[in-house]
Amino acid sequence: MDKMTAKTEIERLSAEINRHNDLYYIQNTSEISDYEFDMLLENLQKLEAEFPEFAYSYSPTKRVGGDITKKMESVVHRFPMLSLSNTYSQEEIIEWENRLKKLAEGKLDYVCELKYDGVAIGIQYENGILKQAITRGDGTQGENVTANVRTIRTIPLQLKGDYPVDFEIRGEIFFPLEKFNELNAQRVDIGEAEFANPRNTASGTLKLQDSKVVAERGLDCFLYGLYGYDLPLEGHYESVLKAKEWGFKTPNPTDNFIKKTDSIEGIMDFIHYWNQNRSKLPFEIDGIVIKVNDYTQQQELGFTAKSPRWAIAYKFKAERVETVLESVSYQVGRTGAVTPVANLIPVQLGGTTVKRASLHNSDQIQKLDLHLGDTVQVEKGGEIIPKIVGVNLGERKANFQRIEFVENCPECATLLVRREGEAQHYCPNESSCPPQIKGRIEHFISRKAMNIDGLGAETVDLLVQKGLINSYADLYDLTFDQVVELDRMADKSADNLMKGIQVSKEVPFERVLFALGIRFVGETVAKKLAKSFKNIEAIQQAGFDRLVEVDEIGEKIAISVQQFFLEEKNNEIIARLKNAGVQFEIQEKEGATDKFKGKIFVVSGVFNSFSRDELKEVIEMNGGKNASSISSKTDYVLAGENMGPAKLKKATDLGVQIISEDEFISQLNANE
Repeated sequence: MDKMTAKTEIERLSAEINRHNDLYYIQNTSEISDYEFDMLLENLQKLEAEFPEFAYSYSPTKRVGGDITKKMESVVHRFPMLSLSNTYSQEEIIEWENRLKKLAEGKLDYVCELKYDGVAIGIQYENGILKQAITRGDGTQGENVTANVRTIRTIPLQLKGDYPVDFEIRGEIFFPLEKFNELNAQRVDIGEAEFANPRNTASGTLKLQDSKVVAERGLDCFLYGLYGYDLPLEGHYESVLKAKEWGFKTPNPTDNFIKKTDSIEGIMDFIHYWNQNRSKLPFEIDGIVIKVNDYTQQQELGFTAKSPRWAIAYKFKAERVETVLESVSYQVGRTGAVTPVANLIPVQLGGTTVKRASLHNSDQIQKLDLHLGDTVQVEKGGEIIPKIVGVNLGERKANFQRIEFVENCPECATLLVRREGEAQHYCPNESSCPPQIKGRIEHFISRKAMNIDGLGAETVDLLVQKGLINSYADLYDLTFDQVVELDRMADKSADNLMKGIQVSKEVPFERVLFALGIRFVGETVAKKLAKSFKNIEAIQQAGFDRLVEVDEIGEKIAISVQQFFLEEKNNEIIARLKNAGVQFEIQEKEGATDKFKGKIFVVSGVFNSFSRDELKEVIEMNGGKNASSISSKTDYVLAGENMGPAKLKKATDLGVQIISEDEFISQLNANE
């Protein structure tokens, strides 16, 4: 066979196999037998082996796997993968819906979906070809699992129809119960332990180094969330239907996997139906997700620091089991908070073996009136560590001893304190209590804080044990000779650690402020404080009234910030960090102004003098804000070539001012 004939035949076979894949896995129908399909695939594999120059990266033969990945690459998400706020209460769903009606303009439509119990995934397509697939990770960055995702037959390698040029689709990869049970049966046959549950096994499978093994296991998915610039759709429900036309396996309205409704009654009907019928599904779900449908209203409602306001997850009540409470131990956190933990006779709960359960605080122990030896009722309730929710008093014996909360720190024996209005007990020995010392340092070096390369929890533990550090300021006094003497610390590792400490001096002020570990000052609050006060001296000197003037800074945070800086040792540590060269003031970018202060822009289209990202940076440098969709609050739509018609219509209908690139440059260059 000559090359041109081979190329034509490879393209024909690829198209034919893709069509049959779509019919079988997406449309739930079939035109040919399994044998005939296998013969088509075998013929394509032979041709690609003979003429590898014509084997496309998106060929259907890639689904059999075979790529070996030594290490999963970490990739930053183009669009953050935020978590949803959860509730187990239908009353809270009603409150959420009532709250949205007060915040949003116009009539609200909602989309109800199943909450699949699997692995969240984001898959990018360029020109209709699968480019990369990234796990959720921490929401900011995840792992590149593209080679493994290519093996999942319900995920198209090449799209059809009028798809966007560049976009991302998100959803959930899961283990079908039939495939999971088959896998466990195989493991029993060869004398290996069974896997605990489908969700964890799906997660582990997706991170396997050998994609051929992934292909054999038969993972499945539902994809339903579109993300990108200038997508041609107005709402989530319509996007899901459109994505199906492009070749994706999406939740099907006819199966009642997805439903659009305009009422709380419709939401509750969907919840009640699946609460009763979820056991009939061939995969696991753990709740229902409700979203506002309209993208413009989603943008209007916005986000909290961790989750969108326009979506909420209703989680089904967790399974409850009984077991025996053997003892209670106490853990000390980096803030000195002491948390009691119940140690239990191991019991199966939700597919995992439970040995411990959180008791939260002394009030919880008193409320349950816990005694050693009690038969207790345990639930997971959406938490990583299960919790005790009740006691079977019928099983309690007269000689069982009541549990009394400890009076002294289990780590350093210091008398515990309980602050007014708080449920937690604290160890006040911040300077000498080992878990607090190590915890604060570990927080300081964490990725979202100082992100010191080469320094992890084990090394921190060694440094503290050797007496080399007692606070995070001590890190900057370390020498190579001190570090290289640590156990298992080679020259290269010591050198990397020292370089990591040096590089951390360039970390911006807002992250340094977060790294200090002030109670209640998380990432978002640290950014707000840094932006408002500009430097650490201004925060140190700020009074209560000035602190609460800052957006999102309430009374509790303001008091905590003031208390932190009233401690002289904290100010001494900051002085040492400053002397070491750590950043304690905002680095203003050259050319920054307040020219667009308070103005909201939507940037759409292709531009001549700037890229889209450059325009957004210029807007923010000059005090403006960027939004991804148009609403009545938008001040300007900055329109380039090929601006989407939907956005143009939306801007026109709302009377939002549309400006060109030249007009924007004129405003930028205008005199104050």
